[in-house]
Amino acid sequence: MSTVIGNNKPKSNNKLIGTSLVIGGVVIAAMMIFGILMLLAQGGVISVSDAMFYQFLTIHGTGMIGAAALAAAGVMWYFLSRYVNLSRKVFIWFLALVLIGVVMVVVGVFSFKFASAWTFLYPLPAISASAWGTIGALLYLIGMLILGTGFLLLYIDTGRAIIKTYGSLGKGLGWDVISGKKRLEDAPPKVVVASTMVTIVNTSALIAGATVLIMNIINVINPSFTFDPLLAKNLTYAFGHIFANAIIYMAVIVVYELLPKYANRKWAVTKLFLVAWTMSTVFTLLIYTHHMLMDFAMPKWMLIMGQALSYANGLPVLVVTAYGALQVVHKSGIKWDMASGLAFLSMFGWTVGVVPAIVDATIVVNHVMHNTKWVPGHFHMYMGLGAVVMLFSFMYYLAKIDSNVKESKLDKIAFWCYALAIFSVSAQFLVSGALSTPRRWAIHYPGWMTPAVFGAIAGVFLVIATSIFIIHFVRYMKNRGTLGSDMNEQETA
Repeated sequence: MSTVIGNNKPKSNNKLIGTSLVIGGVVIAAMMIFGILMLLAQGGVISVSDAMFYQFLTIHGTGMIGAAALAAAGVMWYFLSRYVNLSRKVFIWFLALVLIGVVMVVVGVFSFKFASAWTFLYPLPAISASAWGTIGALLYLIGMLILGTGFLLLYIDTGRAIIKTYGSLGKGLGWDVISGKKRLEDAPPKVVVASTMVTIVNTSALIAGATVLIMNIINVINPSFTFDPLLAKNLTYAFGHIFANAIIYMAVIVVYELLPKYANRKWAVTKLFLVAWTMSTVFTLLIYTHHMLMDFAMPKWMLIMGQALSYANGLPVLVVTAYGALQVVHKSGIKWDMASGLAFLSMFGWTVGVVPAIVDATIVVNHVMHNTKWVPGHFHMYMGLGAVVMLFSFMYYLAKIDSNVKESKLDKIAFWCYALAIFSVSAQFLVSGALSTPRRWAIHYPGWMTPAVFGAIAGVFLVIATSIFIIHFVRYMKNRGTLGSDMNEQETA
């Protein structure tokens, strides 16, 4: 049993956390609409200029990851604050910097036509064949830098708080328990272990991202300043891949916290659990190299490492989490509602979504499939049916314990609508990938159009279901504090 040593009045932070969730949820829904428009354009249903398509592509990728990370960071902060003393001021600065960065990115994309996709691969921001100008590039790049600075401040604070309470980040991962220096009963809670892992990997990712962003900014201002494009690509994917992956490692805290409460069972920390999270910490920092398998100039050992560790990374945390979730729920007499149902659904999404990713990490498959729609197929399932569902689960949980807003039949319909819709959207991407449909192409040949149209139709139902989830949470924000939070105040196993 882990004693709560941080903020013992989590309700005082609910408005702050709720703000990050509302912003994240609304932006996620808006990005879904841009996704639908792109699929309709690829399906030949609507006409969109190539330039506008790539603006949609840029804002969709950047906005979806940024919004999900914002909401997931709020979830992590909410639960971690029960065990360590986090700074509210830092969280407010984090929100402010993220919002400033988002505004700059949006203006750069839509007012100044910046459309390099989220990857902003050097030297594309500075050399666009007049598709966009210097102002658009600088707005996007500086906006991303400010946004990243907000996240970096947050992780510096979580790292500070974990070190102050547990002694070091290694102890936050439970290394002293793994080595036998401390009893298993004294292991850090699952929330602390997950938060420590995210703090380590995302701090590294954000420093890599800041480095390549600053170099790109200097290159845009002064084209005579150049740097190695292969180094730039490594830094860009080290940033983007790690940061995107860490979203689910923040959001999975919802599963760790909610399912034991609903099932009224302990979910104890084991040595296997601690080893799995340490392995995932190392692997997550290194597996971005599977995005470089077609870059022949890369050192061969890095490509081999990228492939091997990409296989391995899908197993440690996922296996202990999915198996643990099944153990907690099996024959527990759990009371299912929207929060517990979504938390359990997210385990299915995470598990299934990893499979096409592991397939794509195989070099012989990667050479054929990586630049097809197979990749967004894996990612939409992993994120849309995994990480984002965890965020919605937390929204319903917070509304349940801190307001008198009740779930309705419409919410339950939205549950199934969302599950079927996101699965359909992901499946059409995978089918398109199997048909060798290239990703990031504004125009499709007739033989590639049918799955895109199917995906767009499914996307409409996805937006409807997501809107119902968000409306429920907005109603909570208006009625916040009308119930006590005894369920939340319970100590966790």
